[in-house]
Amino acid sequence: MICQVYRSDTKEGLYLYLSDNEQIEDLQPELLKLIGKYTHVMELDLNSRSQLAQADIEKVKQSLSENGYYLQFPPDPVKNVLKYT
Repeated sequence: MICQVYRSDTKEGLYLYLSDNEQIEDLQPELLKLIGKYTHVMELDLNSRSQLAQADIEKVKQSLSENGYYLQFPPDPVKNVLKYT
């Protein structure tokens, strides 16, 4: 399973994993607004990995299969909740 990873330039610690057959421009407007400006940081083959640094790889795979994307928030999003509204 190949995915593209994008980093939000406006929300520190927010990453978007996007299924390789999806386009970021086709995401829901609310989601794009949350992410704000973004930078493509890498392409990942999740089948060649057993874990990820900050996210549960099985949850990422499930979300990519069901939704086409996975949002990775910073480790303690409650601490920074005002940055994400």
